[in-house]
Amino acid sequence: MDGDNANVTVHICSLGKTMPHSIIKKILQANVYDVAVETPLAHAKQLSKRFGNEIILKREDLQPVFSFKIRGAYNKISQLSPEQLANGVIAASAGNHAQGLALAAQKLGVKATIVMPATTPDVKVNAVRGWGAEVVLHGDAYDEAFAKSQEIMAQSGQVFVHPFDDLDTIAGQGTIGMEILRQHVGNIDAVFIPVGGGGLLAGVASYIKYLRPEIKVIAVEPEDAACFKAAREAGEPVRLDQVGIFAEGVAVGIIGSNTFAIAKDNVDDVITVTTDEMCAAIKDIYDDTRAITEPAGACALAGLKKYIETTGAKDQTLIAINSGANVNFDRLRHVSERAELGEKREAIIAVKIPESPGSFRSFCQALETRNITEFNYRYSDPEQAAIFVGVQLGGHPHSRENLLADLKGYEIVDLTDDETAKVHIRHMIGGHLRSDKGELLYSFEFPERPGALLKFLNSLGGEWNISMFHYRNHGDAYGRVLVGLQAVGEETDVTQYLDALGYPYQDETNNQACQLFFK
Repeated sequence: MDGDNANVTVHICSLGKTMPHSIIKKILQANVYDVAVETPLAHAKQLSKRFGNEIILKREDLQPVFSFKIRGAYNKISQLSPEQLANGVIAASAGNHAQGLALAAQKLGVKATIVMPATTPDVKVNAVRGWGAEVVLHGDAYDEAFAKSQEIMAQSGQVFVHPFDDLDTIAGQGTIGMEILRQHVGNIDAVFIPVGGGGLLAGVASYIKYLRPEIKVIAVEPEDAACFKAAREAGEPVRLDQVGIFAEGVAVGIIGSNTFAIAKDNVDDVITVTTDEMCAAIKDIYDDTRAITEPAGACALAGLKKYIETTGAKDQTLIAINSGANVNFDRLRHVSERAELGEKREAIIAVKIPESPGSFRSFCQALETRNITEFNYRYSDPEQAAIFVGVQLGGHPHSRENLLADLKGYEIVDLTDDETAKVHIRHMIGGHLRSDKGELLYSFEFPERPGALLKFLNSLGGEWNISMFHYRNHGDAYGRVLVGLQAVGEETDVTQYLDALGYPYQDETNNQACQLFFK
C-alpha cells in the first residue's frame, strides 16, 4: 500500500463556516514555486474527438518528482520554525509523498528521514535517496513503516510531515486549482480529481468552489479503495476493511478528518473506477501525450470517461488532473493486458464446443467479423472441449451483450469481469488434474521482495501435495499466487493451517473459471 495511507490526523479546533475562507487564504499564500513548476493544461485531441467533449489534462506528471506531492510537502516545511527545521523532518511513505518531501528538504537544506516499507520498489527508494534523504526500510506494509517513523521521531525530535491531513499540505495542493482557473478562463463544466487521503481533493475543490461554484467538482477513486465514498455515506471518515493496491498512489484505507471536513461540502459527486478502466486511461493519456502515467495518475481521466458514458455529456469542457507518473516499467505489461478490457474493446469468454473436426471453424464463423485476440485450449475430453477466448469488440457499451447474443447457441461463461480469470487462468489453460485425489484451489498475496516466493513456499510447507502453482510478477508491492492442494476431505484442517500461516488468501475451489479449466 502506498505511504500516503497514514494513521496520524492533524486536528484543528473548528471546521465551521470560517473554514472555506481560511483555507482559501492559505492557498493564496502557499509557497510552492521555489521547487514546483506551474504545469500546463494539455488538450487531449484524440479523446476530445472520440467523446464529443473538450477534454483537458492538468499535467502534474511534469513536476520535478513527477507528482503533485511536491507542492504540499514544500509548503508544509517552509512554514516550520527555524528550531523545527534544525531538528529535521520525517515521514512514512512508499510513494510520491516520500519523493516530494525529500526534494523539499534538500531545497531548504533540512535533514529528512523517510521510513519506507521493505516492499517498496527500488525505483522509488532510489529516487528518494537521490534527493538526499535518509531512507529507512522497515516492515512489509505501511502500518509497520509508520510505527517505525513514530519511534524514530520520539527519539530524534524530527517533525512528522503528514502526506495529506494537514492544512499547509492541503493548501499547497490547492495551488493546482488556482492554476486551472487562471490558465482556462473560459467555460469549465467539471473538474475530476483523484482521491487517496484527500489532500489534493480538499485543496483543489475548496478553491474552485469558492471562486467558481458553478463548476462541478467530481472525486474519482478505485472501486477497491473508495475511502471518500465510504466517508460520504457514513457522514464521517471510516476505515476500509481492505484496500486494493493496484493504484498505489490512492490506495488509502481512511480519508483524513481535515480533508473530509473540507471536501464534503465542496464535492458534487464521487465516481469509482476499475483496474481495467484505469489501465485504459493510461493508454488514452499515452495516445494523446506520449506520456506514461501511474495508475493513480490516470484515475481522474478514467472517472471523466465514465461520467461521459453515464450522463451522455456532449460539448462540455471537462478537466482531469493527471496526478503523477511514478510507475515501474515492468508494470506496463499488466497495464497493456488490461487496457483493451477497460476500453470495452475486448471480452474474455469460456466456451464449450464439440470435440470434433470443424467445430472451431464453426465457432469462428459465429463470431462474424470480430477478431480473436486470444485462444487457449488443450485436449482433455473426447466429447467436449472448453476453450478460453479473447474477442475484440467495437468499443460500444453494448458490444459485449451483442457478442453473447450472437453466440447464444453455445454454452458460454463471460469471464470479462472475473479477476482470477484475467490474472491467472488466461495464462494457465490446460491444467486439468489427472488424478482421482481431487484438489482445493486457493489464491494468495504476499509482500514482493527478494526471496519472497521461496519464503512463501517454505511457509506453505509439505502438509499436502501441491498439484498446481501459478505465479506472475507484475512489479507490484504484492505477489499473487494460485495454488492447488490435494487435500479434498481435509478442508477444515487446510483452513486452520492457512489462517495460521498469515498470508491473505481466498478459496477459489468453486470459482467458475477454475471449475471449467482445472477440475
